[in-house]
Formats: sequence, structure tokens, C-alpha cells
Amino acid sequence: MQQTPPESAHDPNDAWDSPRGLTAHCEAVRAALAARTPRTETVPLTAALHRSLARDAVASIALPPFDNSQMDGFAAASADTPGRLPVAATIAAGHVPAPLAPGTAAPIMTGAPVPAGADTVVPVEDTRDGRFDVAEVVLSASAPGRFVRPAGSDVAVGDTVLTAGTRLGPAALGLLAALGRTDVTVRARPQVLVCTGGDEVVLPGQPLPEGRIYDANTALLHAVLTGCGAEVCATRLVADSPDDFADSLHADIAAHDPDLVVTSGGISAGRFEVVRSALAAEPAVRFGSVAMQPGGPQGLGVLRGGIPIVCLPGNPVSTWVSAVLLLGPALAEVWGTTGSTTRQARLETTVTPLAAKTQIRRGIRVPAAPDRVDVLPGTSSHLLAEAARAEVLVLVPPGPEPLPAGTAVEVVDL
Repeated sequence: MQQTPPESAHDPNDAWDSPRGLTAHCEAVRAALAARTPRTETVPLTAALHRSLARDAVASIALPPFDNSQMDGFAAASADTPGRLPVAATIAAGHVPAPLAPGTAAPIMTGAPVPAGADTVVPVEDTRDGRFDVAEVVLSASAPGRFVRPAGSDVAVGDTVLTAGTRLGPAALGLLAALGRTDVTVRARPQVLVCTGGDEVVLPGQPLPEGRIYDANTALLHAVLTGCGAEVCATRLVADSPDDFADSLHADIAAHDPDLVVTSGGISAGRFEVVRSALAAEPAVRFGSVAMQPGGPQGLGVLRGGIPIVCLPGNPVSTWVSAVLLLGPALAEVWGTTGSTTRQARLETTVTPLAAKTQIRRGIRVPAAPDRVDVLPGTSSHLLAEAARAEVLVLVPPGPEPLPAGTAVEVVDL
């Protein structure tokens, strides 16, 4: 049964004083998420791609660990070049060579250790015969150190090779493997509890009674969160009962120990704003307006157990836009997850901005001009089919005059 929320839920003291700008609210979301210290975990290198390094990585060995040949050629003493030298035993990669006898040259393969007594490598193609199967070789002049990769020339023992917070790409993982590592300690993926709903919402797959709608926001939020490197540890569909929501929220937190709670809906100025009503007793959770469209109503704070909570508006496009613009960058900064890409692009057509709000328009790339975007026509927060066509979000800054075609704007790639 729907319940009238207590008057305290609409007490102006529980809201921030005036509408926040989008940038200011993004910073506030980051600050709230930072209340929870990121956890760490140790994973195999094969499972660490794009994860964020939890602590500095320090080299326990040098790279390369020994002087080795950069080329297939002949190892020799530079003082003996140019000259005709008898050929010693071949040095293959992975084998420790004997010292080079004075006045000789040894065939050496790429990566093989340079023997004591040699300080240069002459590429095989630079010899007179251009091949290895000779009894003696005529070498051209070669300076000391030529085509020799000195021990430690890439990494010295004790070097900090990667700093905490580094997002681990293929080359970084290859570096750790080259240092002998089989695993790495990274920031754990943030565990997120997602709560959506309202009396009008039905789970997909269930019969749809008259006057109800299917829940789009759980799937939508799950996709955004997992796409940026978080894990949804539990979801909850709530009805318009503040007491029931508060009870289920506490139970889910106790069961799953999330790092973040994200809610959708129930935070505006209507009669049955279940999230706002249920959280009225939380002293560090506040609600207010952000100067953006869609997505103006927002809630934010830290629950008494120290868990951040981000409360998003319930219309699907508002939920989606808010999650992309607010949650993605905040998780990337605080937890080292993968954030969305923001860049500059130029408008393909004239766009009329709002006077006092950043308008988030759905847009598509212009195939013939990758630096240009075209906005889709609709702006309402229920137009989910149009949102599904979008390739970018276009941030149209507030202002009194239309923005002509060619104007540079900020866009977020989806």
C-alpha cells in the first residue's frame, strides 16, 4: 500500500541550498565515494587487464638481467675490428657462454648473453660473407657497446616500475611478467547494491497489469556499472513504502557489504518519494537539484555505516545519463575503474540551449566527419528507444543564444 511520506522528508534543511552545477555535483559524488576506502585483492596477471594497481611495483631483478645481443651477428672485442677472425662456438639464447678467447669472434643470436671478453656485436649482414657457416669471419669496424643491450638498461633492481593507481594495460602486464611476477595486487572491483522501483514497476518477464511498467533501470544500471568495471552484488525492486525500503536496504547492506548503494527513483517532489522519505533520518544524505536536463533531481551522501549512496532520478533516460556522467567518472577516480571518454566535437546542426541548465542531448557521430556530432531530436527523459540509438552524449552548455553548426562542445562517447 502506498504511504504518505513523513513531513520531515520535505524539510528544506535536508537539501543543498541552491541548484548545483554539473561540475560541482560531479565533484561531490567523487567526494562521497571517497568515504569508502577501496579494497584490494591479488589476482593472476591473466585476470588483471585494465585493473588498477593497488601499490607501487618495485623491480626485484634488472631488465635485461645480463648484457645480451640486440642482433643476430658476431660477438667480438671492438679492438679486434675491423679484422679477419677465427670463429668460436655459437652462442644461442638461453645458454651461458664461455669467455671469448682473444682474437676470435663468436656467432651470437638475438637475446643471447654477450660473453666476457666481447664488447660489441657485428650484424651478420655486415660481414663480408653475410652468413654464419664460415671458419673465419671478416668484421667491419664496430664501436664498444654497439648492438649490445646492457644489463639494467631498461630497469634496475629497486626501480619503481609502476606506481599505485596505474591502470594495467598489456605492456604493463608484460613488464610484470618479465620481472617474474605471476600475480598482482589491484584495487578490488567496487561492489554496488542497486535499488530501483516504485509501485508502478514490474520485473521483466512477469505479467504486466494495467497501469504498470516494466523495470528498465535495473538492467540499465547493471550495464553502466559493469561496463565501467564495478560489480553489482545485489539488486532490489522496492515498492512505495519507506519502512519497507529502509528495512530491505539495511538487510541488503548486512548481507552483501557493498561499497556503494545506487538508487533510482523516489527522490523528487511527489507524494510518494520512497527513497527520500526512507533516508530522511540519515544525517549525511541530502537531496537537491543539479542544473542539468535530464537528471535534475539528485540525492547523495554517506549512510551511517560509512557506505556512500547515490540517489538518481527514476525516468530511464535520467537514470542512464546520471549514471554515465556522475558514477562512471567518480568510480574511475576513486576506485581506478574504466571511465567514459570525454572529448571535444563540433555540432553538425544548430542547437538551442537551455537558459540556466546544461542540457544532455543524445547524439550520433557524423560518418564523414569524425570530429562532428549530430543531436537526436527528442529531449524527454522517457524516450528510451531514442537513447538506444545514441553514440554520444552531447553536453550543451547553458546560454541565451542558439549554438550554430560548427560550435565546439564536450561529448561523452558511449
